[in-house]
Amino acid sequence: QVQLVESGGGLVQAGGSLRLSCAASGGTLSSYAMGWFRQAPGNVRENVAAISWTGGRTMYPDSVKGRFTISRDNAKNTLYLQMNSLKPEDTAVYYCAATPFVGPATAVDRYDYWGQGTQVTVSS
Repeated sequence: QVQLVESGGGLVQAGGSLRLSCAASGGTLSSYAMGWFRQAPGNVRENVAAISWTGGRTMYPDSVKGRFTISRDNAKNTLYLQMNSLKPEDTAVYYCAATPFVGPATAVDRYDYWGQGTQVTVSS
């Protein structure tokens, strides 16, 4: 069973950038499609990026397309999310997740394993 730990969150001004990392242990990252999700207070958890097993396919919602980039380094068992041009509405707890499906997958219920989350706060 894979364990996921996110890092890289923090406070940033609008227009700034952050890079989130998700380190996997207890399993081989290349066996899973991966996703990044976020959840703001009072909101449902939403997908912001998804990537297939090999990294050959990615998906983004319109709200982050062109600003966020998901990538993976299977040799390092690590998933990344580069976030540029951040906006106050990007403020949320960000989670990485893994699914044994080939992916990419955007639905919350397709994912079996979740990290504990990392807070991202964007000030205006």
